[in-house]
Amino acid sequence: MRDVNALVLTGFGLNCDIETAHALELSGAHVQRIHINALIDEPDRLDSCHILVFGGGFSWGDDHGAGVLQAVRMKTHIGDRILTFIDAGNLVMGICNGFQTLANFGLLPGIGRQYAARCVALTANDCGNFRDQWVNLTINPASPCVFTRGIEQIELPVRHGEGKFYATDEIIAQLIDRNLVVMQYADDRGQAAGGKFPANPNGSLEDIAGICDPSGRVFGLMPHPEAYNHVTNHPDWTLDCQRRLRLAEPRHSLERLGVHLFKNAVDFIRSGHGV
Repeated sequence: MRDVNALVLTGFGLNCDIETAHALELSGAHVQRIHINALIDEPDRLDSCHILVFGGGFSWGDDHGAGVLQAVRMKTHIGDRILTFIDAGNLVMGICNGFQTLANFGLLPGIGRQYAARCVALTANDCGNFRDQWVNLTINPASPCVFTRGIEQIELPVRHGEGKFYATDEIIAQLIDRNLVVMQYADDRGQAAGGKFPANPNGSLEDIAGICDPSGRVFGLMPHPEAYNHVTNHPDWTLDCQRRLRLAEPRHSLERLGVHLFKNAVDFIRSGHGV
């Protein structure tokens, strides 16, 4: 069985690296948490890596905008190496602050293989405050995204102050037409939220919660899949357990949790895709 190696970035205010590494380990990957400076100093570390994760937190305290300084620093120092990493067939995931970084870098949406041109933004929530809540998400089955295969709906937590997805009408139309909108905020019935708060917690255009590039191998999302690595992470887990018990329904399995997104990535590499 092929070994799958993943790097999870740490440092400068990032604070979700331990949970992210844990979720990848549960999925069968060999994981190293690496400081941003260490990767910049030793970019050859990417040569033995298959999955690179830009995790959540508040890199550089979100000074000058969430994810801006991290994107500038990494693009300036190792931007070419990251592009080579993507071209080799590897996977990149950006979660929350990581999604903001990928957008500011230009790695997403990558239309026409333009991985250095910024054309989307994650900006201040319409509600005017930080949101820490669980959201329903509906997944686009036509998306090429590697990470969401086999998932139709999922609940995940969000915790951000700058999560509103914004782009020009032209870019939004391209994202929709090319099925690059991977996930949308949804109501309790699994229907797109239609911009309604709090189902859409930040006012994202078209309820966009996550997008991918045309290859499906670069993926960014505002919700935190690493924060749903066990059934007991969910605030309603005891209620749900009792409901399932009384209805004689099967208990939760990891296939329904946030770990599934990471397992899809590991399985993709293990199946012989990428380098």
